[in-house]
Amino acid sequence: MGRTIIVGDVHGCSAELEALLDRVAFKMGDRLVFVGDLIARGPDSRGVLAIARRTGALVVRGNHEQRLLEYRDGTDRSPLSRTHAELVKILGDDDWRLLELSSLWVELPEHRAWVVHAGVVPGVDLGAQKPAALLRMRCLDREGRAVERNDRMLWGAAYEGPTHVVFGHNALTEPQLHRFATGIDTACVYGGRLTAMVLAKNQPIPRGRDAKPLLVSVPARTAYAGSVRSQVA
Repeated sequence: MGRTIIVGDVHGCSAELEALLDRVAFKMGDRLVFVGDLIARGPDSRGVLAIARRTGALVVRGNHEQRLLEYRDGTDRSPLSRTHAELVKILGDDDWRLLELSSLWVELPEHRAWVVHAGVVPGVDLGAQKPAALLRMRCLDREGRAVERNDRMLWGAAYEGPTHVVFGHNALTEPQLHRFATGIDTACVYGGRLTAMVLAKNQPIPRGRDAKPLLVSVPARTAYAGSVRSQVA
């Protein structure tokens, strides 16, 4: 096996994904891993899923994939957002199969790393993490519980390893470079950048800002949705 290339939240930005794969010179023998939220908000979710199939990528499930799957299997029949309702209409059998086969995490022992969509609660074994935390958390509350947002602490700032976690979900203008956690959702769908972490064979991830040289980005062609925060407390 060659390199491992971990890609942040794509959100339907297929042109940017193709440009990023060109930028990192993705080739046969490389392993591609997505942190989740391949779909929704951007212009070409089906194109992104086609690229994932074509490359044999490992797909971590994001909250947007989870929302569609819960609607389809009847777990959650609350009204869908416009972008999700459109996807329910156009996704094909191969698309649904890819979503169903996505996992809540990917372990990369040769890199001493885990890939999750949103985060992990410090001190809790990976297999014991609650799905809601893996899919949606951004911060910790005062009791150290997973929450989507508060004014206290990003979960990565409190996480002390030893396994490095690569994650997405929290769209910011710059990557999060914590000691044992690297956030690579740099807000492509909001007009930011699409970012990948590129690891050589068996390369461990350096700590904190030393991981930055491993990150490669391409700019978004436009802002397809909303706006992005420069930081989260």
